[in-house]
Amino acid sequence: MFNLNLVSSAIAPIATIARLDNSVTSGTTNTIKQWLIFSASAFLVSIPVFVQAPLVRLYPTISLLSTIPWFVLSLILIFRPKTQLWGDLLLGFAGCWLAGSIYWGWFRWEPILHLPIESIGLPFAIWCLGKSWGKVGGYFYLGSLLGTAITDLYFYLTGLMPYWRQVMHAEPELAMPIFQSAIGQIETPWGIGCALVLIAVLLTVGLLSLRDRELHWRAFSGAVLSTLLVDGLFWLAASAA
Repeated sequence: MFNLNLVSSAIAPIATIARLDNSVTSGTTNTIKQWLIFSASAFLVSIPVFVQAPLVRLYPTISLLSTIPWFVLSLILIFRPKTQLWGDLLLGFAGCWLAGSIYWGWFRWEPILHLPIESIGLPFAIWCLGKSWGKVGGYFYLGSLLGTAITDLYFYLTGLMPYWRQVMHAEPELAMPIFQSAIGQIETPWGIGCALVLIAVLLTVGLLSLRDRELHWRAFSGAVLSTLLVDGLFWLAASAA
């Protein structure tokens, strides 16, 4: 007589192993996805610095209009299940690109307006997060905005705003002496102390959010921590000149 109990006993270990394999595979996939989001966020924070900055200085209108393809591409990706995550992230980046185009194209001479204009997408980001939609892009935008706010705060605390205005009005070939004067302002006990405190704040916020496995927190962490990299590169470039 066919023994169902015997068959079940034989199949049970195999089914258990299969479930464990699927769990391991799923866990590995999620881990890879978390680090991909983190890396992509860090990369996207760097794009405006190294690509948008020269573009917006020479062709501000082109930089502003190029926001449209970013938004269109993000929406196309969002409405496709396989690419929804990347469209979400790209939507947050498009908001950063729009704000950067407006400020650096027409208002870069006034540092006081920097943070308010960079915050132009904040109401939309908050609305999306309130609806539990677009969390990856929303948190990326918030992380980028926090990094901008901390950097601007350092400029205020160390009295670098006059140098900002001078650099923005100067021709590129005349900007380096102004940078060197600003470095002298930074390399003081007060300047170094402020830098250490604000670096510690960014590191703490970035690393704590990195511990969370949720993808939106990885996007936030990548945006925050990459601010340190970008600011550090600027400091090294000005110091080496």
